[in-house]
Amino acid sequence: MKFITGTVQILADTTWPTGKQAWKDFLTVLEYTIFFVLIIYLFDFAISKGIVSLLNLF
Repeated sequence: MKFITGTVQILADTTWPTGKQAWKDFLTVLEYTIFFVLIIYLFDFAISKGIVSLLNLF
């Protein structure tokens, strides 16, 4: 039972973000995700075109 009461106490002492801060954090994560998806897509596209062009040489 000490575990449960300790867990409840920690949750009560936790500072939770406001709704505005949660949306800001969500949008930041979304921006970073879109950025890295684009970077990975561009690298994948460049590498695949490079491999295809190398295979066409032979």
